[in-house]
Amino acid sequence: MTAPELSPTPITTGERADILAELAQARHFLRFTIRDLTDEQAGLRTTASELCLGGLIKHVTSVERGWTSFLLEGASAMPDFTAMTEDDFRQRAEEFRMLPGDTLAGILAEYEKVAARTDELVTTLADLDARQDLPKAPWHQEESQSARRTLLHIAGETLHHAGHADIIRESLDGQKTMG
Repeated sequence: MTAPELSPTPITTGERADILAELAQARHFLRFTIRDLTDEQAGLRTTASELCLGGLIKHVTSVERGWTSFLLEGASAMPDFTAMTEDDFRQRAEEFRMLPGDTLAGILAEYEKVAARTDELVTTLADLDARQDLPKAPWHQEESQSARRTLLHIAGETLHHAGHADIIRESLDGQKTMG
């Protein structure tokens, strides 16, 4: 597939405004979950899983960055998941943890940077119907995906992990995102 065209004038109405609003709401729920936490708290595992709050935000940042690169470059911007080794998957698992030197402020700053780039693409992609071939992965059921669906996937992925974050936060100190 060819690189998508970008609009010289940002479009922020209609469907694009709805996509921006959905992304903003999903990101709000995720960020709200980590309100008032220290770096140490953000790195704690509070359930049987390997997940911690800071690591979830790192992962969502990585996923969003990957999918926005996919929008511009196609499948070559993402790994061939069918060819990944155990070592590759172990390395990917590092994005679910806060590593030495990671700070919540630094993780959030990187997330904001990636989110701003995504929002820019929502408004400047010339055609949300433009398709890119998907990377090889056992979970992809189609061969290609539209820009629109990719952006909706980013919002869905963010909300999915906001739910994980809510469970981890409630286990940490009883705080909930909603309710």
